[in-house]
Amino acid sequence: MRNLKSVRRIRAKINGTAERPRLCLSLSLKHARAQLINDIDGKVIASISTESSKDLAGKSMTKKVEWLASQIADLGKKAKVKSVVFDRGGKIYHGRVKAFAEEARAKGLEF
Repeated sequence: MRNLKSVRRIRAKINGTAERPRLCLSLSLKHARAQLINDIDGKVIASISTESSKDLAGKSMTKKVEWLASQIADLGKKAKVKSVVFDRGGKIYHGRVKAFAEEARAKGLEF
């Protein structure tokens, strides 16, 4: 319940546009997903998941998230996206979320 309140509070303030889409991170116990979303048009610009790669089997979740950040940054570059709004999904900016954000910044996304 507390996480749902946090998600709604954050989502009310964050809105993705065509020039600056929302970078949404979803974490589960085994996998992670990242999407670049244009909320105005209601379209997903790019999407990737750790489920799509067999190379990540047996690796730590932090390594999976870092891989995911580099891949979504590459997909963003192909879609000509430089700047994004980071939606951490109600999670605390710590650990895996922080690793994802730092890797995405290192690969060229600005937020």
